[in-house]
Amino acid sequence: MLYYIFYPLHKFLFAFNVFKYITFRSGLAALTSFILTLVFIPIFIKKVKEIGAGQNIRREYCDDLYKLHSIKQGTPTMGGIVIVSSILISTLLWANFLNRYILITLFGLIWLAVIGFMDDYIKFSKKRSMGLTLKEKFAAQLFLGLIVGIFIYLDPYINTKLDVPFIKNEMFSLGIFYLLFVIIVIVGASNAVNLTDGLDGLAIGSVIMVACVYAILSYITGNIKFSQYLLVPYIQGSGELAVFCAAMIGAGLGFLWYNSYPASIFMGDVGSLSLGGAIGIVAILIKKELLLVIVGGIFFIEALSVLLQIFSVRLRGRRIFKIAPLHHHFQLTGMHESKVIIRFWIIGIILMLLTLMTLKLR
Repeated sequence: MLYYIFYPLHKFLFAFNVFKYITFRSGLAALTSFILTLVFIPIFIKKVKEIGAGQNIRREYCDDLYKLHSIKQGTPTMGGIVIVSSILISTLLWANFLNRYILITLFGLIWLAVIGFMDDYIKFSKKRSMGLTLKEKFAAQLFLGLIVGIFIYLDPYINTKLDVPFIKNEMFSLGIFYLLFVIIVIVGASNAVNLTDGLDGLAIGSVIMVACVYAILSYITGNIKFSQYLLVPYIQGSGELAVFCAAMIGAGLGFLWYNSYPASIFMGDVGSLSLGGAIGIVAILIKKELLLVIVGGIFFIEALSVLLQIFSVRLRGRRIFKIAPLHHHFQLTGMHESKVIIRFWIIGIILMLLTLMTLKLR
């Protein structure tokens, strides 16, 4: 919005030409979403406490884990509403909101936020630990994946080929099966972040790291000179996604201020489902889907630990981990929650650096 207001003024005053630059607007987007989140989270916490929308800790799942987390019973939740709102406002203010990639990403963000809100609201209103059924969640995510897949399939600037890390000048076509691949990425990313959201600050801290990398990758992909130099596919207009990712970084930092251990508020499914899905959509739009396994390695390992646990119990009748997801396993081994979080963050930072290194290792 402000992009359309201020940039045309460069014809009268050259200083306004700065609004043309994605890097400048990305910085403003991050700052705007950070301030919005920082200011409104305390107000939101107060309102949530008034209506009694607190976290319900599941005792039946694991008694030992309940003892560790029982102190969190009643902690305000659904903070993702503020995160998503801040990202939306900041992106609309500083990005070219008529950009088709911005529009589809915001659609995905809002769609999953609504699904997450419904899930959180059912938990709160019915005073139970389970909200929507797995079938209902998956159906909503599958629908979004199909919409995004069709959008990409029809987009003249994006093909249905995979850009494989470490290989240059080679892309593998999936044809119509790319629709299925898009669905898998979006559903997987959304649920992986949701599964990681179990310790104070763990998920949002990891989201910030991934968003930082995709902000850089989006800028490179949308810049014809940088993309040619680094031998990555150039996608016209995709650079605007850097503004969206920057807004996510700012909102994440603002939320982490209150969500760090011990957390004053949780993001809830309204935050984790939408942020994970949005990351997946950005990765797909800039053709960096496979890099999500590296940069989002924390999310990937967390989701994998759950799948391995399920298959092991059903096929062997034995557990691999004390409990899944993996972060809870480390808790039950005696590691303090804050130490688990920081060590996972350290791994996340290393994965960030490895992902950026792939730009030259081709």
